[in-house]
Amino acid sequence: MITADVLWIADAVGGTLVNPTDASLVTGAVRTDSREVSAGDLFVARRGESGDGHDYVVTAQRQGATAAIVEHPVPEATLAQIVVADATRALGLLAEAVLLQARSDGRLEHVIGITGSAGKTTTKRILAHLLSQAGETVFPQGSFNNEVGAPITMLQTTLQTRFVVVEMGASHIGDLRYLSGIAHPDLGVELQVGLAHVGEFGSVDNIRIAKQELVESLPETGAAVLNADDANVCRMAEHTRAQVVWFGARSDAAVRIGAVEPDGERLRVELTFNGETVEPSVALLGEHNAWNIAAAAAAALHMGLSRAQIVAGLESLPSGERWRMQALHRTDGVTVINDGYNASPGSMSAALRTLAGIRRTGHRTIAVLGAMGELGEASGTEHDKIGQDVVRLNIDQLVVVGTDARRIFLAAEQEGSWGGEAVYCENADEAHDWLAPRLREGDVVLVKSSNAAGLRFLGDRLYEDAARA
Repeated sequence: MITADVLWIADAVGGTLVNPTDASLVTGAVRTDSREVSAGDLFVARRGESGDGHDYVVTAQRQGATAAIVEHPVPEATLAQIVVADATRALGLLAEAVLLQARSDGRLEHVIGITGSAGKTTTKRILAHLLSQAGETVFPQGSFNNEVGAPITMLQTTLQTRFVVVEMGASHIGDLRYLSGIAHPDLGVELQVGLAHVGEFGSVDNIRIAKQELVESLPETGAAVLNADDANVCRMAEHTRAQVVWFGARSDAAVRIGAVEPDGERLRVELTFNGETVEPSVALLGEHNAWNIAAAAAAALHMGLSRAQIVAGLESLPSGERWRMQALHRTDGVTVINDGYNASPGSMSAALRTLAGIRRTGHRTIAVLGAMGELGEASGTEHDKIGQDVVRLNIDQLVVVGTDARRIFLAAEQEGSWGGEAVYCENADEAHDWLAPRLREGDVVLVKSSNAAGLRFLGDRLYEDAARA
């Protein structure tokens, strides 16, 4: 964060200052976890589901915090305290103030918001990597995309920052309006409208309305980077004042996707922009990532990066993030693709197509699948479709884990009348014990589920088995 006096912070968040001292200068980061606090930091005492941050203000002081934002004074703490009505709201107000300061007194040129039912984290990572070639870029580590995580990301901005990339998630209508009101993005990227969180929103149309709030917030001088191949995203063009920049397979896209060739390790994507066609090879798995690549390229192109910079950035992208189509190669020749951080019907189908596409002669493809969460009334039908997909894609072995995912197993059995090719396990331990002794050289194992199912840890365990052998 920019170095700031507690008086400035109190004014930014509309708070009352208690215990000010001459040394009350925040020179470090903004933290909501006292365990992460170090010298010069600002601690925000939030009330959460698992605890009350006010219980840790003294701990934060001992760790070196200069000041704390609190909802009531903590008498036991002697550090400067800024008292507000709502600490989470204050976090957003402070983020907004820091971005405004960086725009007026620093080098900040663009704030980019990224949203969509799937692909946000991958697109964020690609775009941040591209932009970092041109200047200091702030972006979230992991999926910091809610009313706490997004402001925490923005608060990493310094006066030297040129680009801020904000991942924006939504669980309710109004969430993106709130985040956009803090970030004031001048560029918004809309990836897709799918079934993720349909159980909370009630319908796909409500999801579109919620995601649309990002492009509605953009100024006339801004740009909305939209997926030309998603009908619901296309409708958003009518709801923004900003210039519309299309990406996708459609012929009029500013960044047009042509042939996509996965090879099991990287993805070669044919992209046409500025009248030229390039074919970068990118360290990502899955044909669906071609749209995430194109979205990032379109945003970078609009912000002034050259074709050469974009291609070089795509070619040099580090391999996947942990638990997101992360290819783990065991010493015994088994490959584990750990994609257990999140799952929606679209991403589950895409991951299965990726698995089927890297089939090797004489070797097996194995899908270890858990539940997809937050699908509401569509849950049963969507899990059935995944079971059918496994059979139709000729995946060699299916292991379904957990009661909430059982319909995947039943649908696969019904679709293919398999004899042992589909197995159901009650939990991850049972799945591990069944699968571990059966793996052999050349097997490719996909582990995929929503975060709540916890299969990402099973993926790690299957990978680590070889080291323990």
